[in-house]
Amino acid sequence: MALQDLTPQLRTRLSRMERAVGWFVFLAAALLLFGFGYYLYHTAERKGWFKIKAPFLTYVQSASGLSVGDPVYMMGFPVGEITSVAPQKPYEKHNVKVEFEIREPFFRYIWTGGSYVKINAAGFLNQRQLEVTRATNGYAIVVTQPVYVKTVDELKQLVTEQPDQWQLSQEVFDANSNLIFGAYTTLDESNLQVLAGMRLESNSLYAYNNQEKDKHFIVASWDGRYHHYKIFKPGDDTAWLRAVESPPVSDQLQGMVTQIQQALPIVLALTNKLAAVLDNAANATSNLNTTIVEAQPVMTNLAIMSAQLREPGGLGVWALGTNGNQQLQGALTNANALLADTDTNLTTILVQLAGITSNLNAQVQANTNMLGVISKTVGDADDFVQGLKHHWLLRSAFKKENTNAPPPDLSPPRKR
Repeated sequence: MALQDLTPQLRTRLSRMERAVGWFVFLAAALLLFGFGYYLYHTAERKGWFKIKAPFLTYVQSASGLSVGDPVYMMGFPVGEITSVAPQKPYEKHNVKVEFEIREPFFRYIWTGGSYVKINAAGFLNQRQLEVTRATNGYAIVVTQPVYVKTVDELKQLVTEQPDQWQLSQEVFDANSNLIFGAYTTLDESNLQVLAGMRLESNSLYAYNNQEKDKHFIVASWDGRYHHYKIFKPGDDTAWLRAVESPPVSDQLQGMVTQIQQALPIVLALTNKLAAVLDNAANATSNLNTTIVEAQPVMTNLAIMSAQLREPGGLGVWALGTNGNQQLQGALTNANALLADTDTNLTTILVQLAGITSNLNAQVQANTNMLGVISKTVGDADDFVQGLKHHWLLRSAFKKENTNAPPPDLSPPRKR
């Protein structure tokens, strides 16, 4: 049916339906475009399409386990990816050149004072990964701030117009290779006067304005050979990092197998010695069991002896025998009787001795001349002995021994 054959009411309804369908299709297309744009934005943000990427390179001994697109890590974070793995030319001293990119802001941690690349094992399938270490001193290897080459006179004018804004982008040495000014030194009239007096080559310096906005790409890199920042160009080798390469896992496993093979004979010898020691220990334990069985009667006897010693008088019974106690009691009874008889006899003797002395005293009291007779008898005996001493026949018997006689008295007779 042609459209002109419809009634006006149907035509109005059809036009309204067409308009609603058109709006629906438009809104669906807009939502689809918005979703696709949102997906692209998040993908770009996740992959760092809107961030500055700093290119770096390093040299390794082997490309084993390294592939283009592998992530690069710093402090445990994925900060970039490998962009190229290529062998060097035959006359080059390095084997493999690895190029990689580091996203912002992580490339700002890479300085000349200690940053390097570690090649670590990443799995058991001979995989490896790159890890860049951060540094805490030195100069940033790549910068996004423009670097200019200015003469000393131009810098004097700029410092006068813009004080505390211009800084050195190089190191300055004197004639004896002593460092005078380092990079990032703020320029002023005094140090510019010193630099003017040093008569530098071409009378120009590398400097930058610290108030100038950074570019959205790498504009300069530190050239350690000339001690200044230079304009960065694609393929430039100044953004180079030293690589510390650990052996692959396969090489480490092969080294472990070699060490195990070398140590295996020693281990087997040790096991043989250990088996011999265990056999000796088993024999010693069997002998010890036999000794313990043989020592059981001794232990039983010791237990019996200790039980006897714990009984009252057990030590005497054990030392003197079963009849020793009775014999000891008899000996003690006889000793007591002997002591009693001795005491009685001693008393009798003392009584008799007292009687004798009393009788002697009575006789002495009765005969008063007895002591005089005894004294005279003693005197006569002494005279008799003295006479015998002077007799010629017995004189030799009473001869005196030669002793140290006292010296003769030589004093005058009057004093004597």
